[in-house]
Amino acid sequence: MDPAPESIRDSYRGSGKLEGKVALVTGGDSGIGRAVVLHFAREGADVAFVYLEEEQDAEDTREAVEEEGRRCISIRADVSDPDACREAVARTIAELGHLDVLVNNAAQQYPQSSIEDVSCEQLEQTFRVNLFGYVFMVQAALEHLPKGGAIINTGSVTAVRGSRALADYAATKGAIESLTYSLAQQLADRGIRVNGVAPGPIWTPLIPASFGEDADEFGGDTLMKRPGQPSEVAPAYVYLASEDGSYVTGEFIHINGGGRMG
Repeated sequence: MDPAPESIRDSYRGSGKLEGKVALVTGGDSGIGRAVVLHFAREGADVAFVYLEEEQDAEDTREAVEEEGRRCISIRADVSDPDACREAVARTIAELGHLDVLVNNAAQQYPQSSIEDVSCEQLEQTFRVNLFGYVFMVQAALEHLPKGGAIINTGSVTAVRGSRALADYAATKGAIESLTYSLAQQLADRGIRVNGVAPGPIWTPLIPASFGEDADEFGGDTLMKRPGQPSEVAPAYVYLASEDGSYVTGEFIHINGGGRMG
């Protein structure tokens, strides 16, 4: 990508907010997921992350975490498969010892200008990855999350604004918001906080791959007139995963450059 996304600022200084914690992040090989993995590591966490097929991206991310002095395992898995989700959690526990934070972030999108062009196969695939995968990961992780644990779901500004070219994707993000609020109610008595981050237009590999030449205009309709960087989103996940967010559950943090009003 030109310019390359910024995963973490050189000036970002960790302060041990996640010292001793273990996190599992889906879609952690690039984009927002990679930024979350790196911020968690700089804050002292050991991290496992799930990726689909980008072996080099996964290796680069793993090496970057190890440069932070933390343990890291990369797990190739399809989150639309409940068995693969259970195996990813089991491997995290086996290799890193426990699990404190689950970040559901993996997603797919396939732009279509008309709902008439959204095939049954596309609709099912988008929901299986973007929504079913979140449910499957939560189901697999819950028995391992302790009191004080956290689940963080990646939503989107499209959940509240919709998207002309991404109707099915936006629908999954709306469902993720409802799922997050419902899980927060279910799990409060167990001491597990459930929140979400709703990014606006963030410069990740998903954008040029999805929008082609139109990617040049990406983010131009926000108040800030530009896309955000993954490094501008990931600190919100640190806040929600750490003790700083101990009184926050059933909430979404919107990071979109004023995109809800732009």
